[in-house]
Amino acid sequence: MATTNINEVENMLDNLDPSTVKARDAVHFRRIIAAQDGVARADRELHDAVRAAREAGDSWLSIGMALGVTKQAAQKRFGR
Repeated sequence: MATTNINEVENMLDNLDPSTVKARDAVHFRRIIAAQDGVARADRELHDAVRAAREAGDSWLSIGMALGVTKQAAQKRFGR
């Protein structure tokens, strides 16, 4: 999903007409994109960690405790 959004943004930027758009420093724009990418990576890592814990036999209760949520909330978010 993030890749699609990045491709759409790149396409939009490629098609901008510099004569009609006021130039600005894109530092904040790039920071937002980098942060969003970091969130997506962290979310994938969290899902991988929960899956590995379940495959190792950890209970939803222990996973929920690690996440600071109930076992039902953990199972609802990460269960199949």
